[in-house]
Amino acid sequence: MRSWLRQHRLALAAAARKWLAQRAAALLNALALGVALALPAGGFALLEGLQALSTRSAIDPQVSVFMRTDVAPQATQQLAARLRRDPRVHRVRLITREDALQSLRDTSGLADVVSALGSNPLPDTLVVTVAASGEKTLDQLAEELGRAPGVAQAQVDALWARRLAALERVGRLALVLVAGILAVGLVAIAFNTIRLQILTLRDEIEVSKLIGATDAFIQRPFLYLGLLQGLAGALVALGLVWGALALLNTEVAGLARTYGSDFRLPFLSLGEVVGLALIAGGLGWLGAYMSVSKYLREIEPA
Repeated sequence: MRSWLRQHRLALAAAARKWLAQRAAALLNALALGVALALPAGGFALLEGLQALSTRSAIDPQVSVFMRTDVAPQATQQLAARLRRDPRVHRVRLITREDALQSLRDTSGLADVVSALGSNPLPDTLVVTVAASGEKTLDQLAEELGRAPGVAQAQVDALWARRLAALERVGRLALVLVAGILAVGLVAIAFNTIRLQILTLRDEIEVSKLIGATDAFIQRPFLYLGLLQGLAGALVALGLVWGALALLNTEVAGLARTYGSDFRLPFLSLGEVVGLALIAGGLGWLGAYMSVSKYLREIEPA
């Protein structure tokens, strides 16, 4: 066991020396890998932010019921009483047309506009909080209320949040497809980089095989070199994602403040950072393994 660990330690040290000896090429490879990794990683961070926003916005699904202006207040109260007995309904709040007009009048800059209206054009409104938040329940209740006597319109207030969630699901599927394509590209980059390393060390590899070196012994430094390249690419990708999110949040913060919110696009969590590093290192290792395995079969001592 000690001998096995020593061999891997020496292989890792040899890979690190080769990587540091070619700083310019290593930096360019890390940059190429980082840009490719930053695309799915940044897209994942954006989708996580959108999912948190849609989840926060759809905590209390509601249906707003707008009565006709010619309906008597008693009819509105009767409908509210019937809804309170409905097992699908959690809470019903009545906003009378007088309360709505007063709220509009209290809004800054609209007092003169309200005074010029003459009569009150606003209807009585019922804000119905639904106990069961399933989409079928919301749509079914809104459809029933839309056909109720005296109702002008019934609309689902969380409709935009549901559309945002649907958009998030489509984006997540697209992200998986893009990530898969880029993963193939990352393996190809590692494959070609290790191939060049093997070609420059062809004579050394042939001599090593002549004196009895196993394929595993020859492979180890190249595999660790692919691993180091992948980890360097992950580090570059994390820096790019952090900078992009910081730049976006300067604008998102201003927009969120106009809605009285402190929403920010979150950076990747510690688990996601570790996952990205493992994926990048694994792809670099895989590309190196494919490359060195292929060329070890071709490079045979004469």
